[in-house]
Amino acid sequence: MNVPTARMPAAERRLALVDTAIRLFTESSYRGTTTADIARAAGVSEPILYRHFDSKRDLYLAALDHVWETVRTGWEKTLSGADDACAAVEAIGKEHVSIRSSKLQLAELWVQALTEAADDAELRRHLRRHMREVHDFTASMLRRGQAEGVIGADRDADAEAWMLLAGGLLGMVGRRIGLLDEAELGKVREARLAWLRG
Repeated sequence: MNVPTARMPAAERRLALVDTAIRLFTESSYRGTTTADIARAAGVSEPILYRHFDSKRDLYLAALDHVWETVRTGWEKTLSGADDACAAVEAIGKEHVSIRSSKLQLAELWVQALTEAADDAELRRHLRRHMREVHDFTASMLRRGQAEGVIGADRDADAEAWMLLAGGLLGMVGRRIGLLDEAELGKVREARLAWLRG
């Protein structure tokens, strides 16, 4: 990827580094991607990268936060444009997923972080907080659907939010290793939505 090497404002350079890191981490892995790889792909030197991030882990955490912000913005837009919250959940579930999809990148980065979190207390704390934020957003969407009468009032929104997140991770793993095809994932989505509707 050819990135202009002209002097950029610090905020733009930081964002360009985060975008490059997201791409490389999701195409490879946290462990398999070096700061030298990221700097080279971004068209800067490693010292420039280290002006913006203290470590590869700090860059990884910034990547996680950036991807979640992108996903949340998209989900909020979907929610505001949907007929109701259940339709929004369905649209989010069916959202086109590719390696460049923020939704897939989020799941991919989570799975990678899990393997590193065992040895890294800071990463573990960040990931726990991060996943809780996604859960809380999802649970609030489900509660809105309950208030609208389109999601069963007897459903536990907190438990259902965890199951939806687990389904998202299953979808990412299923695609990555060839466990599930799109038809199978579609059946899983439909079953969850039928359950939610009551």
